[in-house]
Formats: sequence, structure tokens, C-alpha cells
Amino acid sequence: MNRAAHHVRANALVLVWLVAAAVAALAHRWLPEAGWLLVHLPLLGAITTAILVWSQHFADTLLRSPAPRRALTWRLAAHTAGALAVVAGHLTSVPALVVAGGVAVAGVGVAQAVGIVRQGRGALPSRFGHLARAYVAAGLLLVPGVACGVVMATAAPGPEAYAQWYVAHVVLTLIGFVGVTVAGTLVVLWPTVLRTRIDAAAETAARRSLVLLVAGTLLAALGPATGLRAVTVAGVAVVLAGIAPTAHVLVRQARTAPPVTYAALGVGAAVVWWAASVAVLGVVVATAGSWAATVPRLSALTPATVGGFAAQVLLGALSYLLPVVLGGGPAVTRTVAAELDRSAVVRAVLLNGALVIFVLPAPSLVRVVASSTALAVGVWFLVLVARAVRLARQPGTIDRPAPVVPARAAAADPVAVALARSRRRGAGALAVGALVVVTAVALAGDPTAAGLTQVLAAGAAAPATSDAGATGRTTTVRVEAQDMRFVPDTVEVPAGDRLVIEVVNTDTTVHDLVLDGGATSGRLAPGGTASVDVGVVQQDLAGWCSVAGHRLMGMTLDVVVVGGQPAPPVAAAPGGDAGTGHDMAGTHHGTAGDGTRAADLLDLVAAPDDAFVARDATLPPVGDGTTHHVTLAVTETVQEVAPGVTRTAWTFGGTAPGPVLHGRVGDTFVVTLVNDGSLGHSIDFHAGALAPDDVMRTIEPGETLTYTFRATRSGIWMYHCSTMPMSLHIANGMFGAVVIDPPGLPAVDHEYVLVQSELYLGEQGGTADEAALTAQQPTLLTFNGYANQYRDRPLAVRAGERVRVWVLDAGPNRPSSFHVVGGQFDTVYREGDWTLRDGGSTGTGGAQVLALAPAEGGFVELTFPEAGTYPFVTHAMGDAERGAQGRFRVTD
Repeated sequence: MNRAAHHVRANALVLVWLVAAAVAALAHRWLPEAGWLLVHLPLLGAITTAILVWSQHFADTLLRSPAPRRALTWRLAAHTAGALAVVAGHLTSVPALVVAGGVAVAGVGVAQAVGIVRQGRGALPSRFGHLARAYVAAGLLLVPGVACGVVMATAAPGPEAYAQWYVAHVVLTLIGFVGVTVAGTLVVLWPTVLRTRIDAAAETAARRSLVLLVAGTLLAALGPATGLRAVTVAGVAVVLAGIAPTAHVLVRQARTAPPVTYAALGVGAAVVWWAASVAVLGVVVATAGSWAATVPRLSALTPATVGGFAAQVLLGALSYLLPVVLGGGPAVTRTVAAELDRSAVVRAVLLNGALVIFVLPAPSLVRVVASSTALAVGVWFLVLVARAVRLARQPGTIDRPAPVVPARAAAADPVAVALARSRRRGAGALAVGALVVVTAVALAGDPTAAGLTQVLAAGAAAPATSDAGATGRTTTVRVEAQDMRFVPDTVEVPAGDRLVIEVVNTDTTVHDLVLDGGATSGRLAPGGTASVDVGVVQQDLAGWCSVAGHRLMGMTLDVVVVGGQPAPPVAAAPGGDAGTGHDMAGTHHGTAGDGTRAADLLDLVAAPDDAFVARDATLPPVGDGTTHHVTLAVTETVQEVAPGVTRTAWTFGGTAPGPVLHGRVGDTFVVTLVNDGSLGHSIDFHAGALAPDDVMRTIEPGETLTYTFRATRSGIWMYHCSTMPMSLHIANGMFGAVVIDPPGLPAVDHEYVLVQSELYLGEQGGTADEAALTAQQPTLLTFNGYANQYRDRPLAVRAGERVRVWVLDAGPNRPSSFHVVGGQFDTVYREGDWTLRDGGSTGTGGAQVLALAPAEGGFVELTFPEAGTYPFVTHAMGDAERGAQGRFRVTD
């Protein structure tokens, strides 16, 4: 096999991993562990494979002593097998596979390092031979980095210990293995891409950088090992000191030979993302209150590090190196290079602009559009690679006139210089314009999350202030949003002063400030600030956070005028009490109602139309195997809850209640929570016993979280959003059931699941009425989310068949007393044990109700003696009459 064929096959592995990552990104909603895959397919797969291929290629060149190709082939095979084993083991929760795969990957790193050391011993003297030391150091740093990852995946450490392993893993693999490799390669690659010379200063900088990068990586990794975050921060500072001389040389060389190709633009941008990612890592570790607190905050680094640094440096390097290794002569090389350089400026601006938008605080839809744009640019590169390979192998390519490289044309002709620069500026402006347009469209699709609805409301609202009696002075105060409070929560201002409130969101979730009269800060992401000019204030004002539930939690602000008039009394809101300040338009976040109260449209006698399909109450079967992978996407969905009555539900998986999960004792559930909503959410599974610190944390729109638990005890267990105010999130639909079969549970003819819950309806199509929720005055009670649905669509059974009914009371406030009219229970299972089984000790015992408090569950079993219609209800009859009833239709 010749050199070109060897490189084509080796790099085909890189492209296969990139294609797999692109497919995973497109299908991530339906994949288990999607977040983990989107990090490890490009990093463990494509990036590591590329490092193995190209570090060996550069070592051969630098040392002037080519290594046997067979050795690299075996290393690539071992790494591919190891990486696949890690992926398969993680997805199937088989620790042995993860360990075996990790050992293989680490072993390949050691083998590569040892091989390059042996190469160097027999090599001829070379000016740049010392640069190969970077590849040796990187290969050795990979070993402890992989070990940390294996421990995280197999040992199930607690939140604090997990975070320490996590930080060490990130430092050793990304800063160490990837960063050191890139630093060693850039010394030669960057000037080659720019077509300029390597000077002595670059070599000196490379030596200094290598020492600082390796020392800083080891020091930063020592922090988690010792439990001292200050040590990690110091190590990160040393790493930044190591990046600085390399970056200085790159900038100096770029000034003499400006980057114009995609290779140069991509590699240059990747270095910026590299330095920024390392700096943010240090800031996060320094400012976090604990190791565990660093994990969710470091998740924001993932797109910057994977997409901006690692993937982009790979795409840029391949854009330059592939034409070289494909061969075919100068004409073919120029043709292939020109193909890979198509729309270079547009692709670079789109990719980096989309990444910037994604990592900045932005509404969910904007982040989705940004990530889709970045993915499209990546797929675009793969298409260009396929076209380039086809051109290189296509007969006759050598006979075509070679395209003129823009940089060379510019050097040859001053007019061409101006034309080339003008075209690049035009292409850049086109890409920026495209980003602005798609961002604007995304904002228009989710104006509430962007805070635009509050701004518009402020513009339309009548002013609460007047310039009459103005003093000409301005009072400026700083108010922080933290821990669901405004600090301070009372602001004093002299009557007649203009009031300016500087709002700073120091919390971990989105907040805003809305004042009487409409002045607003708009939505503020964590760390965001806004200046609210209230105007001249003559009377007391009330302020609050309008994000759903935050005002309910007490997130209010009082503006007290000194020497002015008190605020007028607050009128009673529809469905609420005077003094609650309930404002349907201001307190809801999501789909706004149309102004009509849903309760006014309610007719509990009415039946749904013929097209209505009741929710299937049948218990789903237990899936294959003992590990169940589930993806739950948080969405905001308009849901009919009674004939002609709708609400906006916050859902897990698009339904309220969420999907029923079913397993056996000993099974493992791997749940990926994807927040596609417009505010922060979380999830709490009662079916698993584990520390809540990390897995039950609130994630913001666009983020994902993996929640793994082992079902060690049987019963029907509630899961729900645990973001405060919890009652509001549950009342808006964020709950579901997990059924874990008791060992030896006998088969029955029918097995149903009924989840009882309360609905506190506000406006038609709107979210829950917070005042009614606070007063615990539900509008409806339902089984499985729709009032009376099984009254009008009865559950069908036959006389003599045995029926098991699992019941969960999801609340959030009301108890349940499940009863079947005309039926008697011979078996009752409540909260983990039988209270009656097969007639009890006498053999003739029976039960009439299954009594449950909120979050309690169990099942009953009965046999219907004859054909007929048997209603089932909660025997809290007022609740049954508000929708918590259904029927069994029994036939012969």
C-alpha cells in the first residue's frame, strides 16, 4: 500500500467518526445518552483517531525517520475497537466493556508515545525533532485521563467525588492530550498553512509552551486528587501561560501572511476557543462553591471546547493536509485544495458565529437554531471532503487548468489584492447577515423567552410615574436576583426623584424584574444585567419576577417613596384574592391564554367529540434487558383537558402525565432529560435512591442531563419536576409514574395505570392559575390528565377476567380514595406491601378503597362477576364530580 492510500484509509476512520457524530446530532432526541454521545463520538472517536494519524505523520517528518506503517495500523485498529467498546459499554451499562475499552485506548496512547521515543533514538539530527516530544507527552497524559473516565462510568461515585473525577478527566484529556498535541503541531502547521517561514522565535516559544502546558495540566489535575480547587486554578493559570507564547507567535505570523483559506481561518479560530475554554474552566472552578457545583457550570464549556476548539482545529488541519496526502501532482493538489476551500469565509463565520450564539445566554429556540447552523457547516465540510476525494481519483483531473489560489493571485496583482479582500468582506457580511436573520426568526418564534413580550407590554402600558413635581435628581440602586429573592427587596427613593434600578442576576436560573406600569428588565440569564429606568416616582410601586412561579415563591420588590403617596390598593384578580397581585399576563411564561377563563367554558356533563381518543391506560410491557434507556424532552404543549377546554402543559415527553416507565427490581434506568422548554426544569425519580445534588438539579433551556438510577424496591413511584415552586410545575403537568413489579407478581388478564392529579385552570390555553393553586382550589381532578375521559371511553374487560389497577396520586395537594362502584377488591397493594392478598387471612376479606395521600401509590385487583358498567371514582366525592371518574365496561 502506497503512502497516499495509507493516509486515505487512515483518515477514512476519522471521517466515519465525524459522520457518526453528525448522525447522532440529528437524531439525538431519540438516542440514549445523547449528550454523552455528542461529546465522545467526536472526541474519543474522530479527534483521538486524527491525533494518532497525524501526530505519527508529523513525527515521521520532524524526526526524518518514518515509522513502520503496520504499527500505526494496529494502533488504529486497537483504538477503534476500544472506543467502540467504551461506547457500547456505556450505553448498555456493562462496566466490563467500559473497562476493557478504556484499557485499549490508554494502551494505544502509551504505545504511540513509546514508538515515537524509539523513533527519536534512531533518527538523524533535525532542527525540529524536539517538537515530537509534544506527542510523547500527550500520549502519556491520555492514560490517567482515560482512567478518570472509566472510574466515572463504572464506580458510581457520589456527586462530590464524581465532580472531582470529572474535572480531572476534562483537564487530562482536553487540556492535556488534545491541547499539548495541538500546541506541538501548530509550530509547523500554522506557518505552512500561511505559506510563511518558521523563525527561531517560534521554536523557542514552542519549547517554553510545552513545558508550561504539561506542568500546568499535571498541576490542574492534582487539584481534584487533593480536593483543593485552588490547586486546579493555579494549574489552569500555568496552562494559560503556556498558551500565551504560542498564541503570540501565531498572531505575529498572521500579520505578515493574513489567513485567507479555510484551513487558516479554522485553525486560528480554534486557538481562540482553546484559550477561552481553558480560562473559563479556571473561572468556574475558582468561583464554584464545591466540586459538585462545577459540573453543571462546565457543561456550558462543551460546545466551545468540542465544536470551537477540538472539532474546528481538526477540520482546519484536514482542509490543508488532505490535498497533500491525496497526491496526484501539483495540479490535482491545487484542485482538491480549492474544493476544500469553497466558501471558506462564509463557513468560518457561520460556524463560529453560531457557536458564540449557542454559548451565550439565549432562548431555547435560538440555541437550537444556532446548533443546527453549526451542524450544517460540519456536514458541509463532509460533503466537500467527499467531492475532493472523488476529484483526486477522477481521471482527467490533472489535465484541468489548476485554479488560482486567492493568496497567490493577490501577491501577483495589486488589483487582485483589492478584489480578494472585497470578496472576503462580502462573504463575511453575507454570513453575518444570515446569522442575524435566523436569530431574529428564532426570537420571533419564542418572544416570551427572550423577554420581548415584557418589553412590548412596557411600551403599551400606562406610565406609573409623572414628571410633575420632579426634583431633577436621580436615585440609582443595585438589586440582585438571587435564591428566588430580590436583594434588597425594598428600595427607598425620595418623592420626585428619577429611579434607575440596576438589576443583576446572580442566581443560577433566568429572572426578570417587572414593575407596576410596565417598566421591565426583560429576561436575564444567569450573570445578566439590565438597567431599568422607572422614571420620576411619586408613589409606592410593586415589582416582581414574572417567570412562572417566581412571584408565587415570594420574589417581589417594593419601591417605597419617602415623602410621597402610598400605592393604591390592589384590585382582586379574576379567580384570586385581593392583595395577591395575581396577573395572568405577567406571571405566566409560555403560551399565553386568550383572555377567556377556562373554567367558564367547562361543562362536566359534555362528552368529547367522536374524534377524541382517550389515553391508553394499559400498563406498557417491561422492555428487553435490565437496562432501560429513556429520553424525556421537556416541551410546552397545548393540551385539551375537557371538551373544549385547553391549557398549556409543561410536559415530559409531550404528554401530561408523562410516559409510564415499567421495570423490575434490579433494573437500571438511564434517563436523558432534554429541556426544550422556555424556563428551567428538573426531574426527581422516587423509584431510585441516590444523592439529589447533581441529578436533580435544574437545567436551563437547551441543556440536557442524564439521570441514572437502579430500581431496588418495588411499587408504583412518582417522578416529577423538582424546580421550585414545585407545586406549580407539578400542577402544570410535570409528573409521571414508574412501575416496578414486585418479585413473583402473578399475571392477570388486564393491567391498567391511573394517575390522579389536580388542574388549576387559568385562562383558556394558558398555564395554571397560581392564586387558585395557592388556595388549593382545583378546577378539575383527572385520571391520566383528562376529565372524565374513561367515563366516555370506558375500559373494556370481560366478566370473570382478573384486573389489576395501579393507581398513583400525583397531587400536588389532594388525596385519593380509589373505589370501583359495584366491585370489591380481594387484593390491595399499597406503598410497597400487600395490605390484603387473596382475601387475607380469612380468605373472605375484601376492601372497598385504596386510600392514597399525594405521591403515594399502589394497586388493587378484582374480578367482575357479571356483565355491566362499573364506574370507578375517587371516593372524595366532590373531587369525583370534578372529573376524577371513569367506567369499566364489562361484557360476557
